[in-house]
Amino acid sequence: MLPVRLWHLGREFWALPRVTINLMLAATEGNDPFYERMVTEHYREATHRRLRRFFLKNMVHGVALSHLPATFDEYYMRIDGSARRNHKKSVREGCEVRKIVYNEHLSEISAIWTSTDTRQGRLMPVEYREGRVRPNANPLSSSSSHDYPYFGVFLKGTLIGYSGCLIAGEFCGIEHILGHADYLPYGVVPLLIIGIARHLYEHHKLVRYYAYGTYFGASETLRRFKRKFDFNPHRVTWQLDAPAPVLPLAPTTETTPRT
Repeated sequence: MLPVRLWHLGREFWALPRVTINLMLAATEGNDPFYERMVTEHYREATHRRLRRFFLKNMVHGVALSHLPATFDEYYMRIDGSARRNHKKSVREGCEVRKIVYNEHLSEISAIWTSTDTRQGRLMPVEYREGRVRPNANPLSSSSSHDYPYFGVFLKGTLIGYSGCLIAGEFCGIEHILGHADYLPYGVVPLLIIGIARHLYEHHKLVRYYAYGTYFGASETLRRFKRKFDFNPHRVTWQLDAPAPVLPLAPTTETTPRT
């Protein structure tokens, strides 16, 4: 007989709600070519089959998604009460979240990386443990439909947490999110998650689905954390572009020739 935890996971897996997400590749035309590559690489990675479980694809079964409601206030009230309390605690402590230029904060990001060797019970890669932060070459986006923004949490002018996101059409996915270990009790990660959601409502109105990685590969602690912020497992059909609608043929009028 299966353990109760595995039975619940199996039931969640087979009852996954299904969504279709349009990455709007055509809307990258006129933007820097980086964004066309970014979208196609995400699509290829998301739909690539796993070697160990060939019937599954990387980001199809169990994507941790929040289907965003019409307003930020609705989203805020949808998340768990404890998540809202964490957010309010961060604000009371004087923390604020804002968009950042990654390359302007390399030393602070290095300090965040080296603040702990392990996260979620796992040893971090050596470059993180040694703080080997490299500048990126991401170009500025000229469109709200596609972007790769970074956000930071500041306390008294010091960066204590940051996150990078992929924005592609209807989709925004948190690619990575880290807080300085000494300041995690301040609610750094909850502040980032909610601050990014607010930014989406204000600046990226095409986004309908907000994602935080996958669900079933995470630990029970991380799954519980994701659910607090309305990131629940979904089965996703990815579209590079929505197919053109099939329009009905115009009616024809048949006439009988005169004899």
